[in-house]
Amino acid sequence: MDRKGTVHVITGGMILITLGVLIILGKTNIWSFNASWPVLLIVIAVGTLMQRVKDLGGWIILAVGVIFLLTEIFGMEIYAIGKYLLPVLLIVVGANILMNYRKN
Repeated sequence: MDRKGTVHVITGGMILITLGVLIILGKTNIWSFNASWPVLLIVIAVGTLMQRVKDLGGWIILAVGVIFLLTEIFGMEIYAIGKYLLPVLLIVVGANILMNYRKN
């Protein structure tokens, strides 16, 4: 099996383990399963970024997952996160451009 196939297997395993843990946490009333979907987004993003770190879609999925997880955990309003989101996204995109330029 090549590296890419191995990463797909690892990503699938990570997703299944995370889903199982979230279901157990939901059944034991430790953490609501309805509030845990952002964790799945984060795991999917990590799996995507393991395959290709430069994948902008993976970074966007990760950012969305983290934002919604923060709103679930801390009860934060999305507008409060939004004032920091644009600068962080600009930094990430700028760093991506510089890394691509450096490789060329």
